[in-house]
Amino acid sequence: MDVVLVLFGLAALLFGGDALVRGAVGVARRFGVSPLVIGLTLVGFGTSAPELVTSLSAALSGAPAISLGNVVGSNIANILLILGLAALVRPVVAHMPALPREAAWVGGSALLLAALSLSGQVATWAGAGLLALLAAYLWGAFRSSHAPDDDLSIPADPLAGAALRLIAGMALTIAGAIALVDGATGIARGYGVPEAVIGLTLVAVGTSLPELATSVIAARRGQSDVALGNILGSGIFNILGILGTTALVAPLPMDPVISRDIWIMLGTTALLLALLFWRARISRLSGSAFLALYAGYMAWLSQTF
Repeated sequence: MDVVLVLFGLAALLFGGDALVRGAVGVARRFGVSPLVIGLTLVGFGTSAPELVTSLSAALSGAPAISLGNVVGSNIANILLILGLAALVRPVVAHMPALPREAAWVGGSALLLAALSLSGQVATWAGAGLLALLAAYLWGAFRSSHAPDDDLSIPADPLAGAALRLIAGMALTIAGAIALVDGATGIARGYGVPEAVIGLTLVAVGTSLPELATSVIAARRGQSDVALGNILGSGIFNILGILGTTALVAPLPMDPVISRDIWIMLGTTALLLALLFWRARISRLSGSAFLALYAGYMAWLSQTF
């Protein structure tokens, strides 16, 4: 039964996340939001909705290691796995004039999580602080927004249809997240796999399926701003929004495995930012290297229990 729940959860997250993203982009375009802001906020945050619901569900069900592992593992997977695959489809070029600002937020969020790991938990006060930082980020992002380019290839759906798609996507996402957490927790306990490892692998990749679909499709259409903004925006929202909200509901003690892998997440983030500032693009060769690093990380992680 646990396997059935996991499979249902993954499928619901995939289809629900796709519908949610399409609806969010449709609504955003109707209000004249730029491709960069669409990628960084509504697409980036919309594709992170599974992580949010999954982390909250895990915390409320007494599995905080899955909550933390989900966020850390998703950020690693977003960069190495998803951006790697997107770059294989088509090199991702950084056209973003606001890249220095976004890089500061992405790198600063990762550093902040690393600092919190040293305290042994993400406390309620820390959750409130993370959400305050998220509000500041959103305010700055929308202040820098401009009207979308005429050649944006994402179709502009009617507002009513986009809103209905967004609501349906959110419902599927919530159902899928709950099923995935229940099934993954059952598998972890049944086979003696630490919940932290399940959160870093199966749950993290499963909840990242919307980012995978969105970034690959955006890369194929030549929308590098949306593809890259999706990854950067998700990384910011995973730490500031998801951990902030979850810590307000239930303080999250640091699992030793998670504390170690936070530094891997920090190194992965630094690698991405260094590559963007050095060459302003993720080539197919770089994408292949990202995928090789992720395969190595998965192989190494499998030996930790």
